[in-house]
Amino acid sequence: MVREKNIWILLIFLLSGIVIGGLIATYAPQVSWLSWLAYGEEFGTSGPIGIDLSILKLSFEVRIRISVASIVGMIIAAIIYKKF
Repeated sequence: MVREKNIWILLIFLLSGIVIGGLIATYAPQVSWLSWLAYGEEFGTSGPIGIDLSILKLSFEVRIRISVASIVGMIIAAIIYKKF
């Protein structure tokens, strides 16, 4: 009996890996031998993009911060997903 894996579970695992990796990257510079985990890049819009419709004002800003720890977290999450 072959069990199908759900794509939503994979997405949850990957997002969890990104969040945990980002958390590790935030605190890694405080430990000298873990500082390399915080190395990364941030990209996205330079400021909020606004839409003014007189009665409704919307603003959007998208920023993505990728670090070594986030990538490692995604890889570990994918491995754990594949094992189960």
